[in-house]
Amino acid sequence: MKIISYNIRSFGVGIDSKFGEAKRIIRKEKPSFLALQETKLHLVDNLWVKSLWGNSDYEFIQQEMVGKSGGQLLIWDKQEFEAPDVIKEDHVVGVRGKWIGNDSIIIVLNVYRPHDDIKKQKLWDCLGKLIDNNEAWVLCGDFNEVRGPSERFNCEFVENIARWFNDFIRDNSLVDIPMGGRIFTRFSDDGTKFSKLDRFLVSESFHQLWNNLSSVALDRTKSDHCPIMLCNDVKDFGTKPIKVFDIWLEDDEAVQIIKDSKTKFGNLDDEIEAHKNAASALELKAEMVKLNDNELEDWKKERKQ
Repeated sequence: MKIISYNIRSFGVGIDSKFGEAKRIIRKEKPSFLALQETKLHLVDNLWVKSLWGNSDYEFIQQEMVGKSGGQLLIWDKQEFEAPDVIKEDHVVGVRGKWIGNDSIIIVLNVYRPHDDIKKQKLWDCLGKLIDNNEAWVLCGDFNEVRGPSERFNCEFVENIARWFNDFIRDNSLVDIPMGGRIFTRFSDDGTKFSKLDRFLVSESFHQLWNNLSSVALDRTKSDHCPIMLCNDVKDFGTKPIKVFDIWLEDDEAVQIIKDSKTKFGNLDDEIEAHKNAASALELKAEMVKLNDNELEDWKKERKQ
């Protein structure tokens, strides 16, 4: 079981880089579910989703953007999850169904909480009416709120608003899954303000279904949010081998082409990874201490690579 949630901050602008980044995450992590927020997309078709997901073994539900903002997309592997029922409310899309081989009813919700305080409270009320504590629930997404002052850095903390969020979690008996990898999930463009806005909230019933349930913040690249991932005891066995067909090797030039491609793209991958690692290292340092001007400039340069 693996669920990835990601506030991608618009497919509509820079579509190639954002689309490619989402494809890369899917290809690398092979999630059971992908929950995207702030897609800023109108309704998409099966061909578009198939290109993103990489195969035909999927189903999806979406909420199109309103005006120039919003938009949510929830995609799931139909070989892993059967979802006869869909849920669609303002700022919420989800499914109710069963994991293959598990008879328990499970509900997965993709949540994007709006900035407006009145709409925020309406969302908590809406979710409170949806949630049944006798079922297994997982809520993921950008909740656009923190639970305490430690979840903000250089940002204003409003106690009353946080209290609404904590009351919602407590009143619905939800478990806030601790996150590894990063302290924060949202970073300002200038690299000085951080918040933990993205998370997984699960019911006790869901928590009991899976062993070693954990969440982690993945490396941040194209968006100002980190993708976050919920999984249960996933083991990484390294890079998967590619298929090679014997007939390819009958061509005299095949071996040299493979060697040249490996050298070219292997070096490119290493270079990209080095820039990502440098940017991530500076962001992790910034979570602990304030970066100096030179470090901020280095961070901006690495983010652009």
